[in-house]
Amino acid sequence: MALLEINHLVKQYDASPILNDISFSVEKGEVIVIVGPSGCGKSTLLRCMNGLEQIQGGEILLGGERISNRTKDMYLVRQRIGMVFQSYDLFPHMNVLDNILLGPRKAQKRDKKEAVKEAEELLQRVGLYDKIRSYPRQLSGGQKQRVAIVRALCMNPEIMLFDEVTAALDPEMVREVLDVMIDLAKQGKTMIIVTHEMQFARAVADRIIFIDSGNIVEQGKPDDFFTNPQTARARQFLNVFQFDKIK
Repeated sequence: MALLEINHLVKQYDASPILNDISFSVEKGEVIVIVGPSGCGKSTLLRCMNGLEQIQGGEILLGGERISNRTKDMYLVRQRIGMVFQSYDLFPHMNVLDNILLGPRKAQKRDKKEAVKEAEELLQRVGLYDKIRSYPRQLSGGQKQRVAIVRALCMNPEIMLFDEVTAALDPEMVREVLDVMIDLAKQGKTMIIVTHEMQFARAVADRIIFIDSGNIVEQGKPDDFFTNPQTARARQFLNVFQFDKIK
């Protein structure tokens, strides 16, 4: 059984279709990278998976259990599907540690000592242990985004969703965030990533899904997609990028 299944998903705003008959599955430990032009529905698709958007057709299954359009216990689903956004959404009046502990302590009722230990280990892993008592205003954009990733990881989700997490960063800060995500992929974390960083996508993905105008146009292994795209639309999209493999 796939960990996550998207079956014939339809998303509309009023009568305007945003996503049309989207279907794919995600295996445990797989890294899916979703690419496509701006406005094609990539971010909306992630928000549907996390229950932030209602869908008008199809279904989303997590571990075989239908999770789409649930209302009463969606907060429990979000503990299983973590999401990191473009904007870091850190609480400015809380230091780094308190931002990270809020979910595990309030939502999951976990023991404080155990949660602090995990937070410290994760901060150490992303190179931010020395910022544990700092406030968001004292951090760079890249540091804030790494804290946001740690905050999501500390909930121990089964799947991590990343929505253009480097889009708001200065170019010199992008790599420090991408390195953290590459490290997570090497550890076998299940991830679905929306990005415009094509070099990163090629380096980290097990599978590329190319979306345009709310439809899956093409999907496949990254080397196949980037070197021999099967559709004219994918070839047109890729022509604007130059690729150097991340070492």
